[in-house]
Amino acid sequence: MLFELLSMLGMWLRNFFFSGYMSVGSVFPKPLSPAEEAKYVEKMLAGDKQARDVLIERNLRLVVHIVKKYQSGECEIEDYISIGSIGLIKAINTFDDGKGKLVTYACRCIENELLMHLRGKKKFSREVSLFEPIGQDKEGNEIHLMDVIEQCQP
Repeated sequence: MLFELLSMLGMWLRNFFFSGYMSVGSVFPKPLSPAEEAKYVEKMLAGDKQARDVLIERNLRLVVHIVKKYQSGECEIEDYISIGSIGLIKAINTFDDGKGKLVTYACRCIENELLMHLRGKKKFSREVSLFEPIGQDKEGNEIHLMDVIEQCQP
């Protein structure tokens, strides 16, 4: 009974935070106007760390927008937002005027970071452990792949 209540509470909290990330409420600051963005990009390129931080904070909505495309049941949305935020930070750190608009460049960097994560997960999804349970025998004991291999050897 207690376990069921705790799991329901966990689901409610997850839905609460999930809707907070996805709503248009005040969870993230509003994006910059094109004029403000140009001003902060210019300051950032001159070496201003505060302008860099403002650009990161004001583009977090972009991360959430892109993450919605890649979200699946396997990974929590917070994990994808963290990975996308890394892509945003890399984008802002490597941006210069010759790369076009900041938003377009940041979108590509965020998507690249998410795709790199998904490709990395795909590599490990094919791994099989010899000691991972693969089923049960007639008596209800767990059978491991190693047990099957040992039985087949003379």
